Amino acid sequence: MEYNSAEENLMVSKPKPQIPGIKSTGFKRGSDVGDAISELLAGKYILIEEFYSNGLDLLNELQSYLRKKHPDQGFTEQRAYRKEYQQLSNLILLQINDHRLEVKKSPLIGWLKKLYPESRSFVLTFPQVQGLNSAWQWYVNGVVIPGLRNKIHPYYGVYFPTRFEHLRLFENWLKRYDGPKKTAIDVGIGSGILSLQLMKYGFQKSYGTDLNPNAIIGLRESMRGTKLALKIEIVHSHLFGKWEKPTELIVFNPPWLPASHRLDRLDEAIYYNDQLFPEFFAEAKKRLLPGGRIVILFSNLAQITGVADNHPVKQELSGHTRFALEDCFKKSVKKASDRSRRDQHWRAKEEVELWVLKHGEKE
Repeated sequence: MEYNSAEENLMVSKPKPQIPGIKSTGFKRGSDVGDAISELLAGKYILIEEFYSNGLDLLNELQSYLRKKHPDQGFTEQRAYRKEYQQLSNLILLQINDHRLEVKKSPLIGWLKKLYPESRSFVLTFPQVQGLNSAWQWYVNGVVIPGLRNKIHPYYGVYFPTRFEHLRLFENWLKRYDGPKKTAIDVGIGSGILSLQLMKYGFQKSYGTDLNPNAIIGLRESMRGTKLALKIEIVHSHLFGKWEKPTELIVFNPPWLPASHRLDRLDEAIYYNDQLFPEFFAEAKKRLLPGGRIVILFSNLAQITGVADNHPVKQELSGHTRFALEDCFKKSVKKASDRSRRDQHWRAKEEVELWVLKHGEKE
């Protein structure tokens, strides 16, 4: 599926169907679960047959197996558990015919027609289908964001927050902000929430970028025919893209964890590589007006869980003089739900952060 505009010809990012005719073993009611787990461990594919719930049952058994293998509930061990679960669960397949799942009592997923209009028969992995199903529910029903009048309807493959402490920090900062409100640049605009907050508090124009084509396609679809289409201008690009003109405000809600693996589209919203922050700060310096501000929404998650020693914002401030710290606001994170199976004891120490930087000495 392509999105055509005067500037871009964007190809939507979507789950890639499995190779036609891929060899697999069928799994249905009465199939031996232990044998199926052994097949998965051997790297062999399992095709779910008869009922959608058969796939859910197999995934539950796989999770039980992996929890016994990874009993430690620390952050690093949970990361290893999730990595192995992702690898093995993506060997479980579902057949799609005429934009519907072949198995009985399965959900109706509009993305199958919207993202694969020309594909009549193909195979996806069970987690891919689960992701499409969840994304379709969010897209159709919308997501309530505290402080915004209307729901957002996130497009497939676009990250949106499920925790809102950092957004409340930003809203509180915007309430007190008394600087110029002519333009702002929203780096990594995603589902558009920060730009919508900027509009709420009187900014005339927001220029957004995102490397994920789905973010651009989804926002253009949702804003089409509205006043927001004139006030929020977006482009598919890394960091600042074509926005060269200096602005009074740059907002950035980057990933909060360093990458330990090769990143795909969704991962890029959660994990950052070694180049992201040095590139961002170097480019931001060129695009900030005298007296302008950079607002970065971040977290101490990587430090308190031991997956990183360095804090990229602190590292910038200690290693360079191009920016000076004006303010840093912090807010404790809400305690994890008691219903969560994960041990998230570190949440008691987690704080979201809002960093306000201004021009420093010339370099």
